Amino acid sequence: MKTHDQLIASLLQRPGVKTEVERIDREEGNLLDVLLKARHEAGLSQADIAALMGTHAPAIARLERALATGKHSPTLATLRRYVSACGKRLQLTVC
Repeated sequence: MKTHDQLIASLLQRPGVKTEVERIDREEGNLLDVLLKARHEAGLSQADIAALMGTHAPAIARLERALATGKHSPTLATLRRYVSACGKRLQLTVC
């Protein structure tokens, strides 16, 4: 039986899987950049965003870290609340 790491390594050897993982990493990295830019433009800290969203600062830190590492994808509702707290509006574009 393969370990988790061995299974991941074997899956990443498949061209289609590797391409999709790289695409998701790029998109989530871009999303994180946009969210951080919105937060900084609004002059808000993670604690400020958390208060406006009705949560705690560590939850915002986890959200931003999860996007940086690609280990979690936030829901649209969470993204909408985050950008709303920054005084922005969420707009999705399908290309």
